[in-house]
Amino acid sequence: MFYSFARVLVRALVFLLNGNTHYENKQALPAGPYVLVGPHRTWWDPIMFALAASPRKFSFMAKQELFKNPILRWILEHANAFGVDRAHPGPSVIKTPVKYLRKGELSVMIFPSGSRYSNELRGGAILIAKLAKVPIVPAVYQGPLKFSGFLKRHRVTVRFGEPIVPPAGKLTDAMTAAVGDEMKAAFDRIDAAIDPNFKYVPDETKYIAEKKKGKV
Repeated sequence: MFYSFARVLVRALVFLLNGNTHYENKQALPAGPYVLVGPHRTWWDPIMFALAASPRKFSFMAKQELFKNPILRWILEHANAFGVDRAHPGPSVIKTPVKYLRKGELSVMIFPSGSRYSNELRGGAILIAKLAKVPIVPAVYQGPLKFSGFLKRHRVTVRFGEPIVPPAGKLTDAMTAAVGDEMKAAFDRIDAAIDPNFKYVPDETKYIAEKKKGKV
């Protein structure tokens, strides 16, 4: 109930603040649960992905520190979020999203790079999709990266790619790398379909700083 109410409220706010949002290739979305993956480019791209994929509802990971605030914890928990200790992730990082996916009510949203300042992809999304026996759906956000640009009603586009089916058999490092390359290629194709001249370059300085802090 809270998720649905919040989504209606956020959709109205996005329309008022920007009003120039475009969601493309929604027909590629599976009817059942899936793992939605995308490059993390701004703090609000998870919101745009969730709006674009509606009426499907999502669970997502949030850093454990956010749950220390009781009000924020209540909001996150009712929005289907679960806490993760990014410095010392435990088995729940995999078990919790797999449990949600197997129930069939929620899909899971994951940013494989783990940071807005990196293009390096981790293999967690692939393992989760394989264990839950669901496809991986690549998605891309193109639009303003600063909130000032969002408020100036610059165009926002979210486009979905074709589902990627995890490989059969035991998941090896080679398989994980191959699917990771497939995801990267999918992101590039989706970006080009939106704008052939688009190029996103992460801030390497901030990425190095986050890496030193153990955040990536």
